[in-house]
Amino acid sequence: MLLRHSPLTANDLRQCLRIATGGTIGFTLCKLFGWSNGVFFTVTPMLLLGLVPVISGHAVRQLLASSAIAGLEVGLLGGFFGSHPGMMTPIVFLLFLYRFAAMSRGSLFLFGANGVLSLSIMLHFASYPGTDLNDLIFSNFWATGLSVIIAYLMTALWPDVEPRAAYQPGPKAPHRMRHEALLGASIATLSFLVFQIFDLRDSMSAQATTLLLLFPMHWNGALDYARKRAIGTLLGVSFGVMVQLFLYDWSGLLILIVPLLWLGLMLFAQAHVKEASGSGVGFGAMTTLGILFGQYLTPGNDLIFSALYRVSSIFVAIVATLFLCYLLHKLLNSFEATRFGY
Repeated sequence: MLLRHSPLTANDLRQCLRIATGGTIGFTLCKLFGWSNGVFFTVTPMLLLGLVPVISGHAVRQLLASSAIAGLEVGLLGGFFGSHPGMMTPIVFLLFLYRFAAMSRGSLFLFGANGVLSLSIMLHFASYPGTDLNDLIFSNFWATGLSVIIAYLMTALWPDVEPRAAYQPGPKAPHRMRHEALLGASIATLSFLVFQIFDLRDSMSAQATTLLLLFPMHWNGALDYARKRAIGTLLGVSFGVMVQLFLYDWSGLLILIVPLLWLGLMLFAQAHVKEASGSGVGFGAMTTLGILFGQYLTPGNDLIFSALYRVSSIFVAIVATLFLCYLLHKLLNSFEATRFGY
């Protein structure tokens, strides 16, 4: 079963409230002030509040550092090699490699995970001539800073009622960490190249999916997550379509959109908390809904077409990523120095 049947604890309910309200606040502020790149402002609070139940200085430093470093790297790469993807590719691989190495160690997982997503998305959009590179970089960093403020505000408003057990990552053999870092960096780089070559500028959900599938950092984990991501995508898209059909001509009214977005995030946050598996069905549904509303819900835009396009592109991305992941997993297991198992 995807979800445990036990009722939500007091801590679980408060985390759901933090996730739903935090994501909704980010979305609302973005739309009220007309900030571009709305997906950063909507999804980043969910990422922080969903993956880090207890906000700490260590988590905040990781998030801010990952955003600042990714912005610096994108600015330098976009400025020097923006029109030379062949020269950029080996550098991009190295940038992904050290992030996945940080994720594999466990203690810096959030730094690597947020950095992988930010770097890949910003590099992809920075390659298009019409993109304002400075606006893209500062939108990402400002969204990260705002997410930290929102997270602390939500924690103050709905604090946990009882202490949580601290997460302690287990030890890993060096050959397993090399396997995870090389697998993740290789597929992330291939994903970047594919989206560049085929000019897929309107497939952010699919691009994010290829990266999220790598977060377990091994073949069995990617296979398990692919099923959850597909179900989560269908749930998120279905809710977005129902909202569009329900509101019809009023879908551009923010005062009507905001409570429905909060309701959807609250439902999916409950699924996410019940799974207790980091990134699963609920998390996939939340991020899909955040991308749809944050990036594509604009006056005159047909959210239904965007939603259906998201579904098809994500399924293609899942199949292609799993195929490459399996091949690389087998290849890396052929060498003792990069074997996954103990």
